[in-house]
Amino acid sequence: MSERVIILGAASAVAEAVCRRYAAKGAHLLLAGRNPSTLDAIAADLRVRGAGQVLVESLDLDTEASPSAAFDRMVARLGGVDHVLLAYGVLGDQALAEADEAHARSVLSVNFLSASLWCLAVARVLEEQGRGALVAIGSVAGDRGRQSNYVYGSAKAGLAVLVQGLAHRLSRSGVRAVVVKPGFIDTPMTNHLPKGGPLWASPDTVAGIIYKAAYSGGPIVYAPWFWRFILLIIRLVPAPIFHKTKL
Repeated sequence: MSERVIILGAASAVAEAVCRRYAAKGAHLLLAGRNPSTLDAIAADLRVRGAGQVLVESLDLDTEASPSAAFDRMVARLGGVDHVLLAYGVLGDQALAEADEAHARSVLSVNFLSASLWCLAVARVLEEQGRGALVAIGSVAGDRGRQSNYVYGSAKAGLAVLVQGLAHRLSRSGVRAVVVKPGFIDTPMTNHLPKGGPLWASPDTVAGIIYKAAYSGGPIVYAPWFWRFILLIIRLVPAPIFHKTKL
């Protein structure tokens, strides 16, 4: 039977690349996000690529009053669920977040508060049915606070801990919960950054890692793999030395 997959934040470049992998296997997909015209265009492409069914759910994931009720509605529309990918987020502007309370609140809400509520809603459904996988996109920015992006990083760190807790809670129920921590990805969200070099990955490369994480591996996955070792070194640098850097 074809898998039924819900993508929360389906308009991102990485999410779309993940959807294409599922579509090639004939999966039934529900794409959730704010922009219905963008989602409709992605849905049309996925149908051509072999998806068994593609539905679109237009809503603001960050401001949704009841993620639990909304997720139940999505599952009912799709006729069940096997995998869920939480792929939405916002990088924000660190300097602006330090000066503007509203901007800081938005970055923290999108990347941690609302994302966590959606993860909790997903976990309830998957636990009740005793199967399935939740994969949430975190970030290597959450592994150690750095002056360049600690507001965003702290939100992603919180999300990672929540998903790890879910993985522990769900481990005996046959349900997977995984946080995938990408490094630099060449997407529209990072257009303002200088790009190039071996640390940058394509959306398709990261999508392949996310797709695999839904089926096997541990509850924490770095994308690509080498970020695990880079961040291990960064975490081990003593504070007196670390504070002299401009990371």
